[in-house]
Amino acid sequence: QVQLGESGGGLVQPGGSLRLACAASGHTFGNLAMGWFRQAPGQERVFVAAIAQSGRSTYNEESVKGRFTISRDGAKNTVNLQMNNLKPEDTAVYYCAAAYSNWRYSDASTYDFWGQGTQVTVSS
Repeated sequence: QVQLGESGGGLVQPGGSLRLACAASGHTFGNLAMGWFRQAPGQERVFVAAIAQSGRSTYNEESVKGRFTISRDGAKNTVNLQMNNLKPEDTAVYYCAAAYSNWRYSDASTYDFWGQGTQVTVSS
């Protein structure tokens, strides 16, 4: 069993930055592919970014390319999402997810474990 805990959400003005962190425990972190998804009110949960077990491959949803960066720290068992130039449409609950194998980075159904989520609100 893997436990995931997100932190770093909050209220920020348009154009501002936030850094989300997800701490993983209960499994060898290096064996897990990690992803971030988000869910806005009344909408489905959608893919934001993902990173492979090795950390050498990263993937981003088109609307966040050039603004969001995913990274992982094996020493701290954390995956981070640096979000710059935030826009009101980025407002959502952000979820961290982990996958053992048979992973398709943008497909939420292929992730095995999920965190509780952290709220990000972009508003002036």
